Amino acid sequence: MTPGGTAAFHTLGCKLNFSETSTIARDLGEAGYARVGIDDAPDLVVINTCSVTEQADAKCRNAVRRALNSNPEAFIAVIGCYAQLKPQEISEIEGVDIVLGASEKFNLLEHISAKKAQGQVAVGPIKEVRSFIPGFSSQDRTRTFLKVQDGCDYFCSFCTIPLARGRSRNASVEETVATARQATDQGAKEIVLTGVNIGDFGKSTGESFLDLVQALDNEVPAERFRISSIEPNLLTPEIITHVAESSKFQPHFHIPLQSGSDPVLKAMRRRYRTALYRERIEAIRNVLPYASIGVDVITGFPNETEAAFAETQAFLLDLPISYLHVFTYSERARTTAPRMEESVPVEMRKARTKQLRMLSLKMQRQHYDRFVGTSKPVLFEESTEDGLRFGYTPEYVRIGIDAQAVEANQITPVQIHTVHAAGYASGSIANPSPA
Repeated sequence: MTPGGTAAFHTLGCKLNFSETSTIARDLGEAGYARVGIDDAPDLVVINTCSVTEQADAKCRNAVRRALNSNPEAFIAVIGCYAQLKPQEISEIEGVDIVLGASEKFNLLEHISAKKAQGQVAVGPIKEVRSFIPGFSSQDRTRTFLKVQDGCDYFCSFCTIPLARGRSRNASVEETVATARQATDQGAKEIVLTGVNIGDFGKSTGESFLDLVQALDNEVPAERFRISSIEPNLLTPEIITHVAESSKFQPHFHIPLQSGSDPVLKAMRRRYRTALYRERIEAIRNVLPYASIGVDVITGFPNETEAAFAETQAFLLDLPISYLHVFTYSERARTTAPRMEESVPVEMRKARTKQLRMLSLKMQRQHYDRFVGTSKPVLFEESTEDGLRFGYTPEYVRIGIDAQAVEANQITPVQIHTVHAAGYASGSIANPSPA
């Protein structure tokens, strides 16, 4: 395939995938490709896949079908975690021209310079992947996802990420700061630090995540930083203290729990127990009483008895947290969890997920209600819905205001009046004041 023409991108999964898609898109742009939507008859379509859920195959096939409906002659490249794990399976999907693995995806231009037979596969052994390719998402000027780390050394019994992305690795603090500056040069007001296991930053360079946080705060002219998901055992008291004292790092943490039962955590091969988790939450609340604290939970893991699930519910109810991300356990090939005894019936898994998602809605409402009557600085986004422009407070409260009353990509003080059942709050322009 001759470089040039139009290219579309379809990203599935996490913030890290969006960051990497943007990096590849910039490379293609420099080679002469004009970026268009997947429904705009693109010459090239890049599908960046995820492997976390059981719908990976269906979502990939749907994206291929959508691309071919737009342009039956499109050159289709499939990359990402699912591509690394099951390349042959993807190559057999009608319409897929090339499948690229964890390291090969960043050499997409080289692979498509000459169109080869449909179903070409370029996927190397994951254990040989050592390089780290920095990047940041660039579709939204308001908020960018900065890739600070890749891979994971933890090998939890339910997770395929180490098999799809390899060992933990990162660029140096200095290089990461330089990449963050590029993002702010392009207009980003808020930078979200993302990766597979970001608390492990520095393992490959002899530095630490705290070193990175301090350097970004001191050397990058972004107005806001957020820390995405970070393991509780890697969220040190020093990191919490820095966020509390910083004017740039927002009072918002997302900390995976997965289960509130210690025997289940042990079976998951998690590197902490509930006592440490509670300690971290209490440490945050001691210095940031109004912070947003999000929690990941998995329901229906093998051996999660009714008693263990009840223990998780009770643990969550006893923690001062703000919302949940609830995932229904699904068996993943090449992980150890499916070999465990006492599989939980799928319908029971789904029922437990529904229960926790209902609990999450109540937690989020309580979190939002704490800010009614206060003024908060809100960073508003470019997109609008039903005449409203949305944005977030430092504490991750979603605010909707008349789109004509506020400018996009600007931080505007809002007096919060009402919390809506649709999952946002509203108010009027005001002067900021403490909660």
